[in-house]
Amino acid sequence: MRRNSIVGLSLTMFLTLALSAQEKQPLKLIKTTPLPGFTGDFDHFAIDLQGKRLFLTAEDHKSVEVFDLDGNHVHSITGFGQPHAALFLPEVNQLIVTDGDDFGMVELVDGKNYKILRTIKLPSGVDGAVYNPIDHYYYVESGSDEPIVKTHVLNIIDTKTFTHVGDITLPGNHSEAMAIDHTGKKLYVNLTGVNKVGVVDLQSRKVVNTWPVPGTKKTNSLVLDEPSQRLLITGRTPPKLVVLNAADGTPVMSFSISGLNDDMWFDAAHKRIYATGTETTTVFEQEDADHYKHLADVPTGFRAKTSIFVPELNRLYVAVSGKGKPNTQLALQVYDVVP
Repeated sequence: MRRNSIVGLSLTMFLTLALSAQEKQPLKLIKTTPLPGFTGDFDHFAIDLQGKRLFLTAEDHKSVEVFDLDGNHVHSITGFGQPHAALFLPEVNQLIVTDGDDFGMVELVDGKNYKILRTIKLPSGVDGAVYNPIDHYYYVESGSDEPIVKTHVLNIIDTKTFTHVGDITLPGNHSEAMAIDHTGKKLYVNLTGVNKVGVVDLQSRKVVNTWPVPGTKKTNSLVLDEPSQRLLITGRTPPKLVVLNAADGTPVMSFSISGLNDDMWFDAAHKRIYATGTETTTVFEQEDADHYKHLADVPTGFRAKTSIFVPELNRLYVAVSGKGKPNTQLALQVYDVVP
């Protein structure tokens, strides 16, 4: 009888601890929207808060998918070759989409009827982009996967006139995520081809510094935590989050994170970092500029690497891809942030 009581007590404690662990998850899945008929990868999101819309670029499906902010699918925008990054311009109700791999262009889309209005031809390998709200320029990467290529460019698009107004030459054959400081004068970029982070003076349009990224290669996402003067960078080989001093590039810390990571977000209100990759989203808490604590690996899905955090809604949206794994159900997942 005593033994049965001990077993029962142990089971109760186990279930209590398991339930407590579930309750402490920093992200709560509130909706999953299946996307039947879709294959391949997704790449980037864009947000229209006023119009309550979410845009998701579907590379292999050659479309931009439109959802409401509750995660319901409402429209497919077609006419693209290989869409990558997107930027919504609320003042004119228009969407800019970077498009291309072997070719390169950016397209301007009407936010009412979803028709492509204008196109700008750019060099091949157009991919990621970052918006500068100070000068209203959209910095669009183009590059190559060929290792012999020594430089590539950022194409500068004036969003007010939708014109190509200049270029910035970057070292290496390829770059990934970027971030711009609050003054709009300094840009940080992952120079993935040379495994460094570059610092660009946007007034002179010159690279003024480069720093190595230690402990990982194939860098992808980059976040600037400006108040703490920290750069947060993810790499895939091996999967790590690296923290650098944003003033001089000095390494601060590094952590293991989800594999095939692609997007990362800093939740300033909760001092959290969300790094999305395949199967899980890795969540860290920032205790101060030099100390970070692992909170959880939240289960997501296969190649669930594309995401967007919307602080105004306290929500993380994640796209589950099926590339490379037959019979995978592609979907949009909506997570609420749990304080």
